Order: sequence, then C-alpha cells, then structure tokens
Amino acid sequence: MKILHLISGGEKGGSKTHVLSLVKELQKQLQITLACLMEGEFYRQAREMGLDARTLLQKKRYHLSPAWEIGHLFKEEGYQLLHCHGPRANFYGALAKKLYKMPTVTTIHSDYQLDFRHNLYKQRVYATFNALALNTFDGYFAVSDTFKEMLLSRGFPRERITVIYNGLDFNAQIKPVARQEFLEKFNLAIPAQAKLVGILARLHPLKGHEIFLAGARRILATAPETHFIVGGEGEEKEKLFALRDKLGLKDRVHFTGQISDTPSFFQAIDINTLTSHTESFPYVLLEGALFKKPIVSSAVGGISQLVKDGETGFLFPAGDEAEFACQTLKLLDDDKLRSTLGEKLFHHARDNFSLARLAEIHIQSYEQYGRGGSS
Repeated sequence: MKILHLISGGEKGGSKTHVLSLVKELQKQLQITLACLMEGEFYRQAREMGLDARTLLQKKRYHLSPAWEIGHLFKEEGYQLLHCHGPRANFYGALAKKLYKMPTVTTIHSDYQLDFRHNLYKQRVYATFNALALNTFDGYFAVSDTFKEMLLSRGFPRERITVIYNGLDFNAQIKPVARQEFLEKFNLAIPAQAKLVGILARLHPLKGHEIFLAGARRILATAPETHFIVGGEGEEKEKLFALRDKLGLKDRVHFTGQISDTPSFFQAIDINTLTSHTESFPYVLLEGALFKKPIVSSAVGGISQLVKDGETGFLFPAGDEAEFACQTLKLLDDDKLRSTLGEKLFHHARDNFSLARLAEIHIQSYEQYGRGGSS
C-alpha cells in the first residue's frame, strides 16, 4: 500500500515523536510519504531520519493550494489513503476528500475542543474548522480509550473509531549521557548528590505546571536538598518564571527551555513527573519508562494504562498539589522503591506499548479504509 501522511510540520513534543516514529516503522512494510504544510525543524528531522518527506508550501497560510497538491499526488503517484494529524492537516484533508473523493483517516492526538481554549480567536476559527473537518473522515485513530469515549459522546460512529496507544522502540540503541554532562550543557549548578525531579512538557496551561511548582514548595519543606528541572518552551514561560520566583523556588526549580536530546534529560533525573489537567497517552512517560524512571503523574487520559498506581508508578488526582507532593516524597525517601517501580514500569511498557505493535494496528486499519477496502 501507498499511504500519504499529512501534518502541519510545526509540531513539537509528543505528537512530533508519534508521527516520526510511526512513519519510520511503517516504511519497513509500506510506501509512506510524509507531507508537511511548512518547512521547519519537523521537516528537517524527518529528512535526516531518511523518511520520504515533502513540503506543500503556501505563499500565505490560508491559501487552499495544499488541497490541490494532495489531489495531484494521489492521481500521479497512486496513493490509497490519506492519514492526517492535527487541526490544520484535518482541514486540508477534508477539503481534498471533498474535491477528489479520496479515503481519509485522522489521529486524534488531543481533545480538539480544548486545543485553542486559551486563545479566543483561534478557538472560534481554528477549532470550528477542525470540528467541521473531523466529521468528514472515514476513520479515527484515538490514542487512548478516554479519547474514544470522548468521540462517542460527541456523536462519532463507534465502528469508525480504533484505539491505538502510542508505542516506543524499546530495542533502540541509546547513547549514554552522564548527568554532569547534561547539567553543564544547560548551565545548571546542582550538587552531584541532589535528587532530581523532572517534568518535560510544553509550557502550556493544560500541562499544569502551576501544580508542579506548588508541589515543589511542599516537597522542599520535607526534602530541602531536592532540585527540580522543567524542560520545554511555550506561552506560559514568563508566567511560570514569575510564579516560581513568587514561591521562593528560584534556586531549586530550573527551567532549561527546549530539550532536543530528550534521552539526556531522562538519564539525568531520578523521578519523572507529569501534572497535566488533560492528556491522551503522552510519549514523555513512555520515554521515561525506557530509562526505568519511576513516574508520578496526574490520573488523566490513558495514563492509567501505563502507570499502575503503586506498581509501576504513582497517580494523583489532577490539580491536587498536596497529593502530587506526597507521592513524590515516597519515591524521594526510598531508593529501593524507585528502582523497583522503575524496573516494573520498563517491563510493562516494553510488553504492551512497542512501536512494532503500533505499526501493526495501523496497517490492519489501512487495509480496511484504503482504496479497495471496506470504507
């Protein structure tokens, strides 16, 4: 089969990792082209990975030319299915489907009604167009059971929804990076013996960094030598810097900015955390599992499929800073517990969330929805 994947190309974090990893694995068995609506880091990384990546460039952001280019690709190169990722890709995919009657599927990476809720213009325009576009697709890949239930509650047909949890290559060769090397790279003056609690997430309101900071203050009251590392960029940067300083955490909470070499982050920290108010099935927790880092996470989305509370990590109710601090202190106080939970987490993740399994389910679905299938 020949499959065309369409994405904006400005993605970072989990969705970026998901698409690049998926396409790389799929191309072992299928002919895959990754089309980006902009030329940037995403496109460059795809090319460096040896993927068949192309750009459908627009002179202006709202030109409709990508829809015609998609149609031309289908006609000239014989693709059988268009697979979209994200609001912008969904819009052009829906338009191409209407014009050229091609079969289409999309991956639901997030709650599309919340994507732009902190920007009134984008919420009214982008979210509206995305919601309209979503209703035109032949199939939907939900990255968690929670997102499947979300789609069902909004009237999407059950028979068109497939749950496909994210996957990771647990056999990948990882370059070892010493903690000190990581700290020096980001100019972090942290004592070698200090325990490090980390969070790697874009600085966005949905990620709940205010819970992380408030929890850090509680943790320091009991474990004053702990340090905290916040990796990522985003719109909340200045607000979070101000909150950190207001809470008196400037010498204990360290913002690194964007981290391109995520394995170095996970090798440096002792505990991996996530304080999101809403999630799908975040890659950042799988990546931490690869390095056997115990997890403390809010119990949202499909996270409970990976983090079995008390067995492979600890969960806390979203927004509960006290419980976040309490669960984190359990791990900080017990070296053996951190090691045991990290080991169990690794084996659970490897056995249930492999990249090969992710690709296998996609291929089965492609055969159903692709041209000549039973869409």
